[in-house]
Amino acid sequence: MPRLSLDELTAEWQHHLNSVPEQIKQLTAQLAVQHKTELATHFYTAMLQHPEAAMFLSHEEVKSRLSSSMENWVCNLYSSQDTTDIQSVIAHQNKIGEVHARVSIPVHLVLRGARLLKHRLAELLGATLTPQQAAMATNFALPLIDLAMEIMSHAYSASHDRRSRAEESYRLFAITQNIASEKEKQRAALLDWENQLMFDYAMSMTADQLPRLRSSEFGLWFRHKGTHGFEGAVETGLILDAMAQIDDTLLPLFALRANADPQKNLQLLRDVREQTKSIAYHLDLLFEQNNELESGRDVLTRLLNRKFLSVVLNKQISYARDTSSSFAVLAIDLDHFKHINDTYGHEAGDLVLQQFASMLLNKSRAGDYLFRMGGEEFLMIMVDVNANNARRAAEKIRMLTAAEVFRLPQDVTIHITASLGLALFTGHPDYQQLLRRADSALYEAKHSGRDQVVVAPD
Repeated sequence: MPRLSLDELTAEWQHHLNSVPEQIKQLTAQLAVQHKTELATHFYTAMLQHPEAAMFLSHEEVKSRLSSSMENWVCNLYSSQDTTDIQSVIAHQNKIGEVHARVSIPVHLVLRGARLLKHRLAELLGATLTPQQAAMATNFALPLIDLAMEIMSHAYSASHDRRSRAEESYRLFAITQNIASEKEKQRAALLDWENQLMFDYAMSMTADQLPRLRSSEFGLWFRHKGTHGFEGAVETGLILDAMAQIDDTLLPLFALRANADPQKNLQLLRDVREQTKSIAYHLDLLFEQNNELESGRDVLTRLLNRKFLSVVLNKQISYARDTSSSFAVLAIDLDHFKHINDTYGHEAGDLVLQQFASMLLNKSRAGDYLFRMGGEEFLMIMVDVNANNARRAAEKIRMLTAAEVFRLPQDVTIHITASLGLALFTGHPDYQQLLRRADSALYEAKHSGRDQVVVAPD
């Protein structure tokens, strides 16, 4: 069914209001205000008892943030009278629907919550008003919830469709700067890990000290990028299985050479070698089956642009939940960049941006994501990090930037600094909250003297 315009929704909402006596509307609005806390408590108590809903909610989150939002929602739903109020409420329903889509809350859970809320509201109306008033108030109050749910669902559907298209585009894009060079880069990373393993074994490292493939440059790249870019391919599962076989089965079996059966360790080395060859073989097949798409890359710096930011962040949130791991968002802004453009020209500014992007690429890990957000603003998503690791990495980028010699036309060289805002994933399902925290930290860094890292509070 085509989505109704704002004017059509406003007219429908207004028509419903006009069909009800003023006294009934006032009684309903008063009851909503009077019982807002009870209604919100009933809604979230019932939702938290539902196993699937509990995956998206927590008692602490409900207590600190969501209950008050639900109370305001109930009050605003029945207090709106004129066109401006109604359109504001409609806009709010659209926003809620988009947030639900962004954090992937299933529609049926939202509708379940609405059903529970309607049931409790009808009970309160029946217990408070005369039978005639209760009947009229119920016929007024419950359809408004249905209309709000309809608006939310339309917004949810549109947002979900956009995200699905972006997901598919991102999957095909495969996060490669060049399909041929990426293939060689990842084969080399796999070989580097294997050589490091052999060296550490020769140096009599214990089994728990041997490098794990999952944590290597190749492992980070494949788990966070390759698996999504090659999603659905049989070879993807085979590579993940081989990595698990190496890390979880073979490496723990190595014994100290002084206590080891040489033949047993030699066979383990052969088994690791066979699994590594299998990974390289299936990796080649994956690259042969995929072509590069350019639509998601910044033309100037060759970093990712905003197109896939929501996809990557949602994927990282899902991954962090599934694996009980964490990640961080680092917002980066080059200090006084306008002065460079004004003094040396935009060509010089472009060269600075390209050199800075190249530095980020060379100094970041294969599994991390780099975006140019626009102008002199960049964003890094650091995977598999804790607070200390992320802070050290951010400080390293700040110091590298300050130490870098940026080369401009006519043999001019300059030094620049960067301000950075760091936010660690805290479990919140909406990636926009994480971005806002990183932006706030960046704002504080820029307005507290620049050339510094500010970490957003949890």
